[in-house]
Amino acid sequence: MLIALLLAESALTPFIKLDAPAVVLEHVRVIDGTGAPPREDATLAIAGGKIAAEAPPNAQHIDMTGRTVFPGLVGMHDHLFYPMGGITFGVMPDSFPRLYLAAGVTTIRTTGAMEPYLDIETKNAIDAGKAPGPKIWVTGPYLEGEGSFVPQFHVIKDPDDARRTVEFWADQGATSFKAYNYLTRAELKAAIDAAHRRKLKVMGHLCSIGFSEAAELGIDDLEHGIFVDTEFLAAKKPDVCPDLPTLPELAKMKVTDEPIQRLIALLVKRHVAVTSTLPVFYAGTEKGFRAALTRPVLDAMSPHTSAMVLRGHAARNVAFAPTFDAVVKLEMDFEHAFAAAGGLLLAGCDPTGNGTVLAGYGDWREVELLVDAGFSPLEALRIASWNGALFLGEQDRIGSLAPGKAADLVVVKGDPSKKISDIENVEIVFKDGVGYDPQKLADSVRGLVGIR
Repeated sequence: MLIALLLAESALTPFIKLDAPAVVLEHVRVIDGTGAPPREDATLAIAGGKIAAEAPPNAQHIDMTGRTVFPGLVGMHDHLFYPMGGITFGVMPDSFPRLYLAAGVTTIRTTGAMEPYLDIETKNAIDAGKAPGPKIWVTGPYLEGEGSFVPQFHVIKDPDDARRTVEFWADQGATSFKAYNYLTRAELKAAIDAAHRRKLKVMGHLCSIGFSEAAELGIDDLEHGIFVDTEFLAAKKPDVCPDLPTLPELAKMKVTDEPIQRLIALLVKRHVAVTSTLPVFYAGTEKGFRAALTRPVLDAMSPHTSAMVLRGHAARNVAFAPTFDAVVKLEMDFEHAFAAAGGLLLAGCDPTGNGTVLAGYGDWREVELLVDAGFSPLEALRIASWNGALFLGEQDRIGSLAPGKAADLVVVKGDPSKKISDIENVEIVFKDGVGYDPQKLADSVRGLVGIR
């Protein structure tokens, strides 16, 4: 036992900035994550890993003048893998957990695993204090049918195979499942029923099945929004992922069009959440690509990785850019309209695409893009914290700042309620009351993205 404790201490100690039995943050601006106005010049107490109702005796008091505290982000589409070029994805069990935590993402849902055992063991190592990182909700391997472009996927053969796959990985520790492009409706239904019998949830990045069909089948969450919804394509056939691109059709549409409004109403009625992953799409635009490649992002990448990203951008189809830009704008409008109609909008970065979206840094971009989509900064922070906690059923533990909840919170310099980009000025990240140094976490994985 003593050896285990010493190992845990040595693994985390280099990254810990503050670890006291009780801490009081004084003169701090508090954004509680519920959407309520900030509390100015407030006091927030932490004791025993939780937020305390009042300052404990002998607590360490810290002056936080000019700083803001808000809940740790709950990333609902935050993978532990990364595109390696072509059709191969590499796992990032070292760099990504540290980058998530450094950015203030204290909880993630992996939303599809390339190497599910690695995700499970990464979670176990973090939970045991053997490695720094966020709390992880592990999604099982992709549920994919015949036609997949990714050789790392098991191909679901029929509804019984879908059921068996869900049951097996639920036994291994998966807490959710993700349906992908080529499933049939019968296979998706079998997976949903099997997951629901275990009180687990199914989300989908779909192609062969439209969003409305998936909602009627009982899916819990739809990833990416209508950017990937094929139901508006005139040539769409049941259970078939169309060869024709959907974006030109979507580019002609407006969020006020009756088919989109009908879809929103159905999703709200069926209590189907939607996960916003705006960074991965916005990075496909010229402006978004340039905005994503910040100095910290480039520092995190290996030289080979950054060169690969730049080569890929140079080889893109420039003529397609106006269509892509139009659909990104439509997606933003859709997410705002969906939330306004009462839908539960979640947030994640999806570190895939053209490789510019990285763990943590992409989560910052997601919150900032929600503001660009029309949400107020406080609304965007609520979506990125409280809404995720609510979907996970963890709203009594995380997602907002209140006495008795886990002390998962982020301290930044500035006021993100007025200037949302201030969420990037992270000075300390608390997870269960332990304060981590974001710079040391980031420095420890400099040049490792694309390697491990």
